[in-house]
Amino acid sequence: MLDFPLWKRGWFWGLTLALSILALPSLVSLTNARWPASLPSPMVNLGLDLAGGSHILLEADPAQVTAQRIRNMEEAVRSAMRRADPPIRIGDVSAAEGRLSFMVESVADIDRARSVLEPLLNGEGLTREWNLSVEDETRIVLTPTQAALDQALNAAMDSSQDVIDRRINALGTREPTIIRQGDNRIVVQVPGLEDPEQVKELIGRTAKLEFKLVNENALPSDLAQGIAPPGQQIVPYAADSGFAGQSLAVYRLGGIDGSTLIRAQASRNQENQDVVVIQFDQQGGNRFAKLTSENVGKQFAIILDGEVISAPVIQDQILGGVSEISGNFSPETAQQLAISLQSGALPVDLKVVEERTVGPDLGAESIRLGVIAMIVGSVAVVVLMVVTYGRFGIYATIALILNVLMILGIMAAMNTTLTLPGIAGFVLTIGAAVDANVLINERIREERKRGRRVVAAVENGYKEASRAIFDANITNFIAGVLLFMFGTGPVRGFAVVLVIGLFTSVFTAVSLTRMWVAGWLRKARPQDINL
Repeated sequence: MLDFPLWKRGWFWGLTLALSILALPSLVSLTNARWPASLPSPMVNLGLDLAGGSHILLEADPAQVTAQRIRNMEEAVRSAMRRADPPIRIGDVSAAEGRLSFMVESVADIDRARSVLEPLLNGEGLTREWNLSVEDETRIVLTPTQAALDQALNAAMDSSQDVIDRRINALGTREPTIIRQGDNRIVVQVPGLEDPEQVKELIGRTAKLEFKLVNENALPSDLAQGIAPPGQQIVPYAADSGFAGQSLAVYRLGGIDGSTLIRAQASRNQENQDVVVIQFDQQGGNRFAKLTSENVGKQFAIILDGEVISAPVIQDQILGGVSEISGNFSPETAQQLAISLQSGALPVDLKVVEERTVGPDLGAESIRLGVIAMIVGSVAVVVLMVVTYGRFGIYATIALILNVLMILGIMAAMNTTLTLPGIAGFVLTIGAAVDANVLINERIREERKRGRRVVAAVENGYKEASRAIFDANITNFIAGVLLFMFGTGPVRGFAVVLVIGLFTSVFTAVSLTRMWVAGWLRKARPQDINL
């Protein structure tokens, strides 16, 4: 019991002081004072309910996911028919009414076309994703199954959630909350950012980048009426491109997209214009080099989210997969475009269906009342412990204070977020933290009544009570982990404080107080203790 070697005491005190020091920047911020910029400043981030910020609800259109799958299937079908030996000629391709249909020019090729298409109809694990039927003897109709559409929508929403997370974090915002809601909605909460316009503009951009060859022979009258030649599409110029109100005819197939981008960075060119420098991976770079080498002297359009931002003429082959995008950018718009491209394109358009700004006043009031609750609770606990257990109650009080500091220190080191339920977790931790000391002290009191000497009573008291303490905290730990795993938002905030508090309360209430009691017994050698 009295054997606490120097290395163990040094380890306990070092760990306690280190975590307590980590809590200082967060405590200083509560007083509205400034922490010295030259010192490290790990901080406990405040959630939306405490710091205020922006709340945005985004919604995707499932029909767009269906249309994208049909477009992808159309390209796959055209490619498969060209690769057939001999090639199968098709025409009158239609992607209307949620299905893909096309005519096979020769009735004799129908069976061969079906066999060519069969590998395209199944997904992973041979799951049927497309139904094939034949109408009017020569028209093949491909219809996506509902299971495949549901899976595609779920994958698109998961991918959108990841893209939004990368874009928001690129702003330097800490601990945004980005969660799925239902089948086609995403909730975005950004603490500390009271103007949602910046967030809306950033995450509302799909950032789908495409490079497509321009049909320079398209009739202006057809462009004005939106009439596209076969195999082409009409794309309008962006409003800030300098050609607002005009359009281009581009070839739907044969271009490249931004899916192989590995870098996008805002910069300035030799003409001192704001541009975005992009770089493709090896595969994308090879395709880009092939596109530019085969079409020197031709015009190609740089299309962002369905609008032409620039349409330069290819002067020479572009090697290395590095190019730049210009388009009347300001430094801010160039930076936003770079962030959007670097984080990846959203697989589906997201529209804002709800937005609101949460002011910091409610959060400040919550913090003030939470601090008052902690102070009142702490004072009540301290008075009760000191009056009931004397010196041992003082040790428990000191352990309680260190426990709070260590919780804040760990949360700051882990860069976690404190929410309003987290404050409730703090208050709960204060009350529960002294439970271990109550069990220990009552056990020591029982041992003394049985006639054991002071040292033996204290040793048995800690030993026997520790078993019950560990058992109780293991069950609480399991509950906290489950809350964190299956809970969202406020529930997870409560679980974080609860789980961290379990570890720190056991350490301070059992290990630290035992070390202090051992030191006192070793020095004072009391014949009795006041319990």
